[in-house]
Amino acid sequence: MDLTAQRLVFRPGDAGYDEEIAGFQTGFTARPALVVGAESADDVAAAVSYAAERGLPVAVQATGHGLPGSSAGGVLISTRRMDGVRVDAAARTATVGAGARWGQVVEAAAPHGLAPLNGSSPGVGAVSYTLGGGLGILGREFGYAADHVRSLRVVTADGTPRQVTADRDPELFRGLLGGGAALGVVTELETGLVPVARLYGGAIGFDGGAGDPAALLSGYERWTRTLPETLTSSLAALRYPDIPQLPPHLRGRRLLTVRVAFTGTAAEGERLVAPLRKLGPAVSDTLREMPYAESHTIHSDPDFPHAYYGDSVVLSGLDVRAAGALLALTGPDAASMHVVQFNHLGGALARPAANAVPYRDAGWLVRVLSPLDGTDVASVRAAHAAAFGPLAERTMGRSLNFAFGGGDRTEGLHDPETRKRLAGLKAMYDPANLFRRDYGTA
Repeated sequence: MDLTAQRLVFRPGDAGYDEEIAGFQTGFTARPALVVGAESADDVAAAVSYAAERGLPVAVQATGHGLPGSSAGGVLISTRRMDGVRVDAAARTATVGAGARWGQVVEAAAPHGLAPLNGSSPGVGAVSYTLGGGLGILGREFGYAADHVRSLRVVTADGTPRQVTADRDPELFRGLLGGGAALGVVTELETGLVPVARLYGGAIGFDGGAGDPAALLSGYERWTRTLPETLTSSLAALRYPDIPQLPPHLRGRRLLTVRVAFTGTAAEGERLVAPLRKLGPAVSDTLREMPYAESHTIHSDPDFPHAYYGDSVVLSGLDVRAAGALLALTGPDAASMHVVQFNHLGGALARPAANAVPYRDAGWLVRVLSPLDGTDVASVRAAHAAAFGPLAERTMGRSLNFAFGGGDRTEGLHDPETRKRLAGLKAMYDPANLFRRDYGTA
């Protein structure tokens, strides 16, 4: 195949080039020498072979929530057109194309009373998020999205399409799931679905400017110790800008919001969240029974492209005093805006699985995401380093799914044993380092 003669191949200056490289993340721009708008696994194989013959780096982008690797001067494969989703209701599985978004998978599964292990945003690429592990809104009950994958179709650095299963190639199967995008281009995967048609969920927002935010966090942490595995939750702290586009009750205010997803009955959900409602007067309360297809409303993640930098730490446990220091450093007095999230882990997330998702014995994930509009990256990185500093004593590592804008900084993304196994796979399947970034892309 003459790749450069294909219809959906773009070079800088071509009509459609800028549109093809555009993604949800607008804060970092990659300018590859060649962009391939892939419509099939054959297109992906042709693009990888073209790059391999010329020693060019290869990166992949589905929706552009992450960063498309080291594609400068190389080849970017855009998979957004490969967005097919097929549900086998009897087998409780979904076959998902590389460019499909979580919202499409939820929509396809819902009529069958089934649900995927999706994240909070319906616009994120399902395959790429799963390759990074996939921390879902029902994670404590069902584990990581990577834990439910049955098979993958992948094009490795030699341009060979392969079907990979735990039986056929257990080590590559393990490395692809949780190892990110460093071993090849996954064009499709088959994943298990769970029998969830509705849930009790939503969010309770508290005024973070009234009283001590650390005290509310402490109350939330105590509450999580009482929970069954069927309830997954997180707490977010966000200072809203004082702009006319926001409702008056949000302008310039800092809210601490607890988000809840519970697969039990609404009555039992009400009983479980009753202690939360005693933590303070609520600014908002959206907890209710809902069809699973509405589960994206629990977090209400932004659905518009914007510029941001983000990182995370995985913790063995939450020291609420240290976490309070982080809240102070990222609060209203900070030089720039920060969104902080504390994810309660444990439950099924802690169970062993045949994949490369690390830090399963972690108790918490803490994320900090910062808009970049009007703020330089160096200042935001320095602010993050300072904010995560108080948590150092219990820090185990970082999360692959939530490293936004870190360049080639890969330290802490896997524990030493997992890193060693991934390095062995890299030497076997990509010795020329065609895929030059360990991050998963979305």
